[in-house]
Amino acid sequence: MERTQALQSVEIPSLAGKVSDEEWKLRIDLAAAYRLVAHYGWDDLIFTHLSVRIPGPEHHFLLNPYNLMFEEVTASSLVKVDLHGSPVDPTPFITNPAGFTIHSAIHMAREDAQAVIHLHTPFGQAVAAHEEGLLPLTQTAMLIGGDLAFHDYEGVATDLEERERIVADLGSRNAMLLRNHGTLSVGETVGEAFIRIYFLERACQAQVYALSAADQCNHPPQGTPEVAAQQGAAGLKVAAKLLAWPALLRKAYRLDPEFAT
Repeated sequence: MERTQALQSVEIPSLAGKVSDEEWKLRIDLAAAYRLVAHYGWDDLIFTHLSVRIPGPEHHFLLNPYNLMFEEVTASSLVKVDLHGSPVDPTPFITNPAGFTIHSAIHMAREDAQAVIHLHTPFGQAVAAHEEGLLPLTQTAMLIGGDLAFHDYEGVATDLEERERIVADLGSRNAMLLRNHGTLSVGETVGEAFIRIYFLERACQAQVYALSAADQCNHPPQGTPEVAAQQGAAGLKVAAKLLAWPALLRKAYRLDPEFAT
């Protein structure tokens, strides 16, 4: 398969067999997630980021190379960084300072937050800018709404002091609207974080459509959003682990198996 011009200019040695089996699997999962984000049109040129933590006391995590489109990311091109944002191993790539700030904050504070996904989609930004945030207008919104936190906009996230406020606002929840900015999800696995951001993004898209298509929206009966939130909390992990993420991995291989190199 022909490589893009961006990849032709940088030699990317394969890390298969040079890292632990556990790290290689995480690299494949994260590279697949990048390709799927591009496939669904959720990427913002090179300016958003997905990460996964490498097991171990160092809290190293994998982040995208800053100058690659998401459709170019491969398992071997992902950059392993430490908690200071410095590459752990030699790499021809640079990383995104804003991506480091947001992702390092959550990886440092939440042992269960192995994977973090942050997006800037138009629908996510629109709902993040809406005064009431995500409304319980659809089943998808109700399934994710009980697990949703909010963080006020402070400018491009390059100030390391903002990390404490991101962590405090996220608390124990697993999804977030970054006000006037975008969406975020965390998960114990890449698959769990991806399914959670999928639900959040679909809910935001449906809300924008609903509010633009109708003078008045039908609201669910009292108590049903809470019921749906409990169902979502119980079912999402199962869906991610056993159902949706394995199917999405197969899709990623069909789209372009080069992501796993």
